[in-house]
Amino acid sequence: MGPTCVGKTAQSLTIARLLQSPVINCDSRQIYKELKIGVARPTENELSQAKHYFIASHTIHQTYSAGDYEREAWELVMRLAPSHEYLLMVGGSGFYIDAFVGGIDHMPPSDPGLREELARRAEQPEGYESLQNQLKEMDPVTWARIDLANKRRVLRAVEVCLSSGKPYHYFLTNTQKKRPYEIEKIMMDRPREVLYERIDRRVERMMDEGLMEEARRLYPYKELPALQTVGYRELFAHFDGEYSYSEALRLIKRNTRRYAKRQLTYWRDVPRREDHPLLRPVPSL
Repeated sequence: MGPTCVGKTAQSLTIARLLQSPVINCDSRQIYKELKIGVARPTENELSQAKHYFIASHTIHQTYSAGDYEREAWELVMRLAPSHEYLLMVGGSGFYIDAFVGGIDHMPPSDPGLREELARRAEQPEGYESLQNQLKEMDPVTWARIDLANKRRVLRAVEVCLSSGKPYHYFLTNTQKKRPYEIEKIMMDRPREVLYERIDRRVERMMDEGLMEEARRLYPYKELPALQTVGYRELFAHFDGEYSYSEALRLIKRNTRRYAKRQLTYWRDVPRREDHPLLRPVPSL
């Protein structure tokens, strides 16, 4: 686990060879078959070096949640366990990792009336910002972890807080399910300036590889939850004439850096072990 662009893919292939394990993806965007360049999906060469699961396995046209991932990943691990001493899970989606490791409570049922009211508020001038601030007051933990630009998730978190009287993150961490295996977390990190430089270079490389064209193909579906994602979101706004290409590029870099910072905040209590026996030097991008 670790922030975007830290080098998880390259590191995972080394570990997979050492453990003779397949790679189980836990990145919430790489599961979608329609998304490739913008989510830094492993290359065909990388995918050929180990058996991968949950890569391009689902469609953006169907809603998918951390609860869905917990159930499907659990079923997969139970199928693979008899023939593998070790299994390797790799990704940067904290909610997905937590759901698999400790389980996830059933969320309160949706309240259509409240959801409609919150949606109307979000459309008012400064209304969405007020909802973000309200979430910060009711659940500062989720506020620090969530992608604040993802309107659907923010509205759902506020809805759960208001309807249940409990913070949204309570339903992600309250129940610790017993798992019939040992789990070891390996947290990858880099000096902040190095990580941010890698992010900037990756964004430029994505543009060279055709991210603009990929975003154009996906533009008709821009309102889907899966596309409320850094990289696509800024280019959609560029296509709508909100700002120039150069500004879109700057925002993608900035917002990706911010996302990495939120990931690091999410895992700030996870010990970093640079001397872990499974970690090997990862080449720079």
